[in-house]
Amino acid sequence: MTAEKRKILVKLFLSTLYISTFTFGGGFVIITFMKKKFVDEYHWIEEEEMLDLAALAQSSPGAIAVNAAILVGWRMGGFLGMLTAVFGTIIPPMIILSVISFFYAAFATNTYIALLLKGMQAGVAAVILDVVCTLGAGVVKNRNIIHYIVMVMAFLMTFVWGINVIYIILAAAFTGVCLEMWKKVRGKKE
Repeated sequence: MTAEKRKILVKLFLSTLYISTFTFGGGFVIITFMKKKFVDEYHWIEEEEMLDLAALAQSSPGAIAVNAAILVGWRMGGFLGMLTAVFGTIIPPMIILSVISFFYAAFATNTYIALLLKGMQAGVAAVILDVVCTLGAGVVKNRNIIHYIVMVMAFLMTFVWGINVIYIILAAAFTGVCLEMWKKVRGKKE
């Protein structure tokens, strides 16, 4: 392994460890911090590619944070990068949950902990709104009417008609595959 690759793996591990340690609120929140770190700060990944990685992480089975770490790690360092990013991502929650489970009775009845968690809920809502606005802006920049329709329909199907998110993801994936196939067929005819 070259010194440069080792340096990237160490940076990847420390970044995912830091992000996972100080991120509360689940996978959507961690994706925002990954975007800020890997797209904006390190310039390892393009913004559109991060949007694609976020969509893949969300639609794959399992925790979004781990899925995103797998994809970013694979992109940056192959199999070893994937393992590095996953370990950096899972170590903090494992330690925190182990401590909390050990002291669960004391945490469950503590008024201050309950108030702290209520305050964190408001912060998590703000971060998730930031994710929606940031990633939604990427879709709007494309200026593709199909993307606008999919975005509006996904919103309506979720919040107005109450359709299960799995069906919405499958429909959006099907639309994306059809759109790409249509582009390829159209490109061959020209």
